[in-house]
Parts: sequence; structure tokens; C-alpha cells
Amino acid sequence: MFTDVIDLDEFYRSPLGHVARRIIRRRIRAIWPDVRGMAVLGLGHATPYLLPFRNEAERVLAIAPAAQGVIPWPNGGPGQVALAYESELPLPDLCVDRLLLVHAVESSEQLRAMMREAWRVLKGNGRMLVVAPNRSSVWARSERTPFGHGHPYTNGQIRRLLRDSMFTPGETRRALYLPPINRRLVVKAAPAMERIGDLMFQTFAGVLLVEATKQVYAASPGKAIARRRFVVLPGGAEPAAGGAVRRDAD
Repeated sequence: MFTDVIDLDEFYRSPLGHVARRIIRRRIRAIWPDVRGMAVLGLGHATPYLLPFRNEAERVLAIAPAAQGVIPWPNGGPGQVALAYESELPLPDLCVDRLLLVHAVESSEQLRAMMREAWRVLKGNGRMLVVAPNRSSVWARSERTPFGHGHPYTNGQIRRLLRDSMFTPGETRRALYLPPINRRLVVKAAPAMERIGDLMFQTFAGVLLVEATKQVYAASPGKAIARRRFVVLPGGAEPAAGGAVRRDAD
């Protein structure tokens, strides 16, 4: 079950949420250092992590699942976020170079269908990055953060999901070694905790980041199905039916 967008927004506005976003952003950027001329898509609640790509990629779009709700993004500019069913993405085949899944695989009740859609829209030479809560971490056990909701994964489980969905998993990265506590001392110590965690405590990282490539020799998608209508939310748009809408800050 997806976490409501209002709860997601409140977390990312908190001091702990700011630190988590900054840490995970750096890991994502290290994996994808150059997206010039590419089409980048975020699925789930990926907008906190897409901002660094906006001035570099040719196109950046976010799709929020209908069961989660959506917040207009970015603030003060043309809308780049849509509300849709994760099992029926309103996009043509082979149109995305980089696909980022955040707050998606652990929450979707239509996981297989969502992964099939991810395979369909990703280009043959495209890459997908899954960010998911680590089952071994304290983050997966804390309901104070969105990483403590839904189904957490081990590294083996994510890789098995990717292989079963016709992707080839690559290297696994890890992030978030600080405890999920909104305390100033903990937040300030986050950089040091990340360095130490990478060296000594990788098993207990809060999130796993697994990049995957598409198996182009896999079976092609089945016959086309009727796509549901979706709503693109430009800055200043009225609330869309089927999900909560609030204004967001970059």
C-alpha cells in the first residue's frame, strides 16, 4: 500500500528528511553522473531526487501512482509530474533512457505489472535504478519514515525481482547509516556515519540502490491495452481527482 503523498511530503520537509534526500541524491548522482540529452523518468515518489537532472537531461518527468496522490512539481515552473496507475503508464514504448523507482517497489500492490511497464517504456540501452528499504536496517522498522512502510527487501530479493522482471541487475550501492531519529546531533553526524557505514556496516544501510539493464532478448510486451487517462499537473494546477495535491518547494 502506497504511503499518502502528504505524509511523504512532511517527511522530506523535516530535518531528517532533508538529510536522507541529500545522502540518497549523492548516491544516485554517483551512479548516473551524466544524463545530457536523455529522457529521465521517476516513478513512485521520485521528485525529491530528480531536481539535479532538470538542467541537464533533455526531458525529466515524474509519475506518481494514483493510490498515493501527487504534489505539483516543480514549484513555479511548467508541470513535470503526472498522476497515473503504475500498472498502465501513459507513455509510449521505448521512450525512457533513465528510470528511477523510489517509494515504489516496496509499496505497489501491482508490482509485477509495474515492473512490466517499466520494461516496456525503458529503451533497449536504458538503465533503471531501484531505491528500496533494506530489510536488515532500523529504517525498515521505523514507522516514522516512509522507508518503514511497505515491503522491505534484502539485496538478494531485489535482484531476484529484477531478474524475474526481465532486467539484469548490476552493482548494489547502499546509503543511510544514521538512525532514523530527528535529533540535531544525529543529523549533524550524518556525513561521518555514512563514511563509517560504507567501510564497516554495509549490512545495516537504510536503503539499497540497485541499477539494472533491460534484457532486450526477453519476450516483447503483450498486446496493447486501453490506457487510462492521466493528469499532468502544471504549476498552479487545480487538484486532480484520485490523489491529494499540494504545492511543493524545490
